[in-house]
Amino acid sequence: MAKLINKKEQELTIEIKVKIGGSLLEAENNILDACNEVGNLATEKALEQYDTDGSPIKIGEVKFTAKKEQVNKSYQTPYGTVEVKRYVYQTAKGGKLYCPLEDNARIIQNATPKFAQQISHKYSNMNAPSVCRDLEDNHHRKISHSYLQDVSDWVGSIAEAKEETWEYATPKINKAINTIVLSLDGAYLLMRKDGYREAMVGCISLYDIEGERQHSIYIGEAPEYGKATFIKRLETEISQIKQKYPNAHYLGIADGAKNNWTLLKKHTDQQLLDFFHVTEYLSDVSYAVYSNKSDKPKREFWLHERCKKLKHEENYVDKLIIQMKKLSERKNMSKSIREKLSAALTYFVNNKKMMNYANNVKNKLPIGSGVTEAACKTLVKQRLCCSGMRWNQTGAKVVLSLRGIIQSTGRWLQFWNKINQYGAQVC
Repeated sequence: MAKLINKKEQELTIEIKVKIGGSLLEAENNILDACNEVGNLATEKALEQYDTDGSPIKIGEVKFTAKKEQVNKSYQTPYGTVEVKRYVYQTAKGGKLYCPLEDNARIIQNATPKFAQQISHKYSNMNAPSVCRDLEDNHHRKISHSYLQDVSDWVGSIAEAKEETWEYATPKINKAINTIVLSLDGAYLLMRKDGYREAMVGCISLYDIEGERQHSIYIGEAPEYGKATFIKRLETEISQIKQKYPNAHYLGIADGAKNNWTLLKKHTDQQLLDFFHVTEYLSDVSYAVYSNKSDKPKREFWLHERCKKLKHEENYVDKLIIQMKKLSERKNMSKSIREKLSAALTYFVNNKKMMNYANNVKNKLPIGSGVTEAACKTLVKQRLCCSGMRWNQTGAKVVLSLRGIIQSTGRWLQFWNKINQYGAQVC
């Protein structure tokens, strides 16, 4: 049992005995339990200092008076449950109780801020049962699924409520930022009511003069009709990054979906079709050149050479269009191959202005939206598309908000610093 030996100002001296006999694993489990006991006692004493002395207080122009006696309340910490006596307040007219300790200590749904931070981070990466097992097995901390979700939902709601007003500083970058790539894409997840719907992912990536990516900002938004919330969030981030880098070259990269370009053309100096998306169309064309099953090596060589020339040779897209037009004149071609060839030809003709890959390669600029493609997997698929998962709108939104903050380097700590500064209740 942990024992308080001395308390001097804001320092505690705590004594505890630890059994280290048996196997090393048994000893380590005993050490962990002892650390939790120390943590509980220290947190209990730390919480007490955030309470008042029971005197009347004012919040704005409203006067609050404390109940006559302190009331016991249990709080969840990284080390266990602690019980603390604290004052609760009310106005002369009654109404909702106010607890200064909870406000001053930044308590979130009866969880201390560190514990709320820990479990919301874990929940953004694992489902509730997995988080609870992890806490019990590895931290000797047992909590319910519902409590875990309540805390995580509350933290996620803060992220949502403050996404328009809280600005996050980009990490210190020691290299000059030459190009900023804006990109967006979607990933489908299973919703409880509507079946499979498209969640949106947006990326803002900063590149130096050598074409090396230095930082990325990720935005994930739950499925919605019209994508208005996602667009608003992405445009807010774009506006903030343009204030910091007004002279950078802004490049929009995406696949051929029309809605993508409506947004990207508004905010970028140059637009480019994702190179690897374009090569999928060229792959279809290769079957019009070599249609037999035995021609696979020839098809692969043809495709490799055309992709290489498209990437490195100026205006090569015009030559490809001419080749496709000649191929379309052939008569001995199956219906499916002809349809795919026609679709590819239309795609190239309509989008050739956004296929200047050679110029980008020459100037060490990106030609693909691989960052966004990867984000669709890491931000959405890995967490929200596991076996048996179905989501409601709120749950998906909370998890994606948390994951976007966590995966954007430096933001998770800034997010909690802001909660620490302003308070969870105010947020």
